Amino acid sequence: MDIESAIRERFKNLEWVLDERLRRLYAASEAKVLGHGGITLVQKATGVARNSIKLGLKELLKSQQEGVVEGDVSRRLRRVGGGRKATVKDDVKLLEALESLVEPVTRGDPESVLRWTCKSLRQLETELRSQGYVVSHTSIGDLLRKLGYSLQGNRKTLEGGDHPDRNAQFEFINARAEDAIHNGQPVISVDTKKKELVGQYKNGGKELRPKGEPEQVKVYDFVDKDLGRANPYGVYDITNNLGWVSVGTDHDTASFAVATIRRWWFGMGKELYPDARELLITADGGGSNGSRVRLWKLELQNLANELGIPIRVSHFPPGTSKWNKIEHRLFSYISMNWRGKPLVSHETIVNLIAATTTRKGLKVRAELDSGHYPTGIKVTDEELKTVRIFRDEFHGEWNYSILPAEN
Repeated sequence: MDIESAIRERFKNLEWVLDERLRRLYAASEAKVLGHGGITLVQKATGVARNSIKLGLKELLKSQQEGVVEGDVSRRLRRVGGGRKATVKDDVKLLEALESLVEPVTRGDPESVLRWTCKSLRQLETELRSQGYVVSHTSIGDLLRKLGYSLQGNRKTLEGGDHPDRNAQFEFINARAEDAIHNGQPVISVDTKKKELVGQYKNGGKELRPKGEPEQVKVYDFVDKDLGRANPYGVYDITNNLGWVSVGTDHDTASFAVATIRRWWFGMGKELYPDARELLITADGGGSNGSRVRLWKLELQNLANELGIPIRVSHFPPGTSKWNKIEHRLFSYISMNWRGKPLVSHETIVNLIAATTTRKGLKVRAELDSGHYPTGIKVTDEELKTVRIFRDEFHGEWNYSILPAEN
């Protein structure tokens, strides 16, 4: 029997008569005999916390230095007021007040794993205190986790500057998305995933392989002239938890972005939404689908003409791409699925993306798009005038609809 097993056996034999103080003193005694590394070993064998063992060692040392007179040892298990403090009670009114503060700036399916809020814990604490609730920001964090929210800390909430209408835009997107989903209309989140080098290059992460036989990759990450890069552009169906990714071999342009949305519609969306009366797209404010990109709007006009339904677009405010649903419900899982695997070819990338699944039922379709999408295409004022764009009163540069051409 090894040392750890012996300690565990002795502890089991006595555990039924040990109170809290005796448990830590017994564990400390075992650790003291073992010397260096004893605390770790005893903690594993007995389950007594490391801090408790350390406290027990201090008590043993003190008793040796001062001597212990029989009857002087206190039977108190903790100091007055010691022990873990009780957290705030889950008062129904408090929970309702908290959720009412958070809900307007979240978006998507309430059953989603990640429900985002752009309000900090301290900001929520201030607002709750103004309503008469005495609760700390740390307790608010615990309550939010119980409610199913993932609160992004101060680092995330400060991203992208302090646009005065940033939170209001989140509320606007939330209302739009909820209304569309309630009416059975398609709501998609779109974005470009990080470009990837194609070839025998190092890919972050680890995968299981025979010991001592790691995958051999190139030392330098110079672009392979024959293989080039892969440009994955994704479409995420928020309602059905389904993804579509086109892996482009040319440039990431607005034409490529809209071509991917078109592929999604005819390959997946049309069947899922046979009675669709409109399509709502949520997208970042920059990149190939940026709010200021003329070609993006012109290509969407062509798509609206093909589909025969209006296309409504809402862009996230500048610098808030982390809230784009596709980032957390699709791209993050793709990255986890291919971690540690060199992306040796475009076909490999397509297959790895298509094999991405989650326990929540995510399914992904992926296709190679070898089309040519040149950069530098200029959209003239005359061409832009052909776009039947109707801007919302609230930040029309972010929120607008493109109607099909009149027959």
